[in-house]
Amino acid sequence: MARTNTFGLSNSGALDESPNMLVYRKMEDVVAQMQDEKNGITIRTVKSFLSKTPSVFSGSDVVHWMVKKLSIEDQVEAVHLGSLMAAHGYFFPISDHVLTLKNDGTFYRFQTPYFWPSNCWEPENTDYAVYLCKRTMQNKDRLELADHEAESLARLQRDFARKWEFIFMQAEAQAKVNRKRDKVERKILDSQERAFWDVHRPVPGCVNTTEVDIKKSSRMKNPRKTRKSDTHNNGPNLTPDPEAYQLTKEELHKQIKLCQAQLNRHRMKMSKVAESLIGYTEQYVEYDPLLTSPDPSNPWISDDTVMWEMAVSKDLNQKRVRRWGFGIHEVLKDPVGQEQFFRFLESEFSSENLRFWLAVQELKNKPIREVPVRVWEIWHEFLAAGAQSAINVDSKSYAKTTQNLRDPGRYVFEDAQEHIFKLMKSDSYSRFIRSSYYQEMLQAEKKASG
Repeated sequence: MARTNTFGLSNSGALDESPNMLVYRKMEDVVAQMQDEKNGITIRTVKSFLSKTPSVFSGSDVVHWMVKKLSIEDQVEAVHLGSLMAAHGYFFPISDHVLTLKNDGTFYRFQTPYFWPSNCWEPENTDYAVYLCKRTMQNKDRLELADHEAESLARLQRDFARKWEFIFMQAEAQAKVNRKRDKVERKILDSQERAFWDVHRPVPGCVNTTEVDIKKSSRMKNPRKTRKSDTHNNGPNLTPDPEAYQLTKEELHKQIKLCQAQLNRHRMKMSKVAESLIGYTEQYVEYDPLLTSPDPSNPWISDDTVMWEMAVSKDLNQKRVRRWGFGIHEVLKDPVGQEQFFRFLESEFSSENLRFWLAVQELKNKPIREVPVRVWEIWHEFLAAGAQSAINVDSKSYAKTTQNLRDPGRYVFEDAQEHIFKLMKSDSYSRFIRSSYYQEMLQAEKKASG
């Protein structure tokens, strides 16, 4: 069983490979510098007439630090960068639920690293229900529910009516544990827990940084996995446990296997889905014979087969060439696009990448009796030491491929092929589309059609 923190949520999150991870790491590097004891932002306890506010800093402190340490000349830019970091939950205001940075005396507090976005948090609604229920049991003056939280609690109570008694028991147990903590510690942990939910269940009208873009999601091989809350140990509770960071290698492997076994689930707004669908439809509308009257006529409703003959011919036309600009997949699925892309790669002395990718695609359709021989042919041509057409793959893919050779099959080169595809997509294809070679083809077809 995956280890849980004292908040009760399992920390067996998936190792996210999304492009967002690089952005998270960069922001976390800045946050780590902010928290440096010598050169970071001064964190202090603010005393008032009747109370103390521990471990805080002001918004103006953040702006001044960014201007000085990050060489940002414009304070507006510093406020914008700080607001992005606040929206992702790296620090938060202690007075309201709006995760933005103000260049004034508003007090902020750093979030515990356990709740940073790079840990791939994706809490369940049951976790949120426990949290809101627990809030109603604690100091009502200090932790009174906001209007949107009260509405969410009522809705969740209806949705989980059958197991509300169990949720209530979990919340009651967590509230009991919290009351035993030191007052200052409890105050800080309560604010960090609240900030976590402000990121994942934001105030209506605020930016939701946890939304998944359908276009980006469709291009990801391993989209973000959701994390299942562990209902043992008195259920979901969100207080970070320092011991939860210390995992043995065996525990880490178990957690990774657990994450790989979970279903991929996404949470995204319907407006985002509709926007992406409309964008896709508008891009491909002229290529759909059922939506746009084709020239020549639609072969599905006429006896004219010219359109199909044009599709398999090697003749270039403006629509065909322009479609290659939609993405590398459009180039690779068109035989003429493959040929033109191959010619371009030959001019840059990197055609071996495409030849390897095509060879692996062909391997997947080979009769099983021919597969072992073809596997070794591909290996000696592209990957073996001293290969005639050596390709550049990372050490991880190379090691995986070497291991797969013990039992050669159709998918022995899967990791290496994926790596080469990413290289072509991010490098070779981009240069191909920007090249004078492609632009001349496009312009030539425009003049011919004109």
